[in-house]
Amino acid sequence: MSEQPDELMEDVGVPTGATADPDNPGWFSWGDFPRGSFAAATGRLLFKPDGTGRAICRMFPTDTHMNMGGSLHGGSVMSFIDMAMFAGGLCAGMERGHYVTLDLTTHFLARGRPGAPLDAHVELVKQTRGHAFLQGVVRQNDEPCYSFSGTLKRVNRPNSPAA
Repeated sequence: MSEQPDELMEDVGVPTGATADPDNPGWFSWGDFPRGSFAAATGRLLFKPDGTGRAICRMFPTDTHMNMGGSLHGGSVMSFIDMAMFAGGLCAGMERGHYVTLDLTTHFLARGRPGAPLDAHVELVKQTRGHAFLQGVVRQNDEPCYSFSGTLKRVNRPNSPAA
């Protein structure tokens, strides 16, 4: 590879395009996702570095994220975790590039509820030329609700946007 490691890491710890979130000091975001996009269903995604190889990502669950049983819907939680692996991985030092999710395993430890933030504590376990291996725990009110591990695969060319 001809690139030097520091050339891959503009603004180390802050993903490209992120800005300080005006409503949440110390946190960063990409702003609001495009209306109607799948990512917009998660709501505002916040993230910040948390030491070498670590980051924290936050979402604010609402009633729209609930299942019929009164808990956070597993699909909304896994969508948040998937997004947290990308944002958190970049904050934790993952090499810049285009990635896709190769696998994601989630353990549901306790019921999440709307009204209190979910914080995904993300750890970049290992980075290879083609993969990033991550793991973490999602907490609500400092209690573990979900644990996860996943692999992101680096791809050479992103897909073209849908027409």
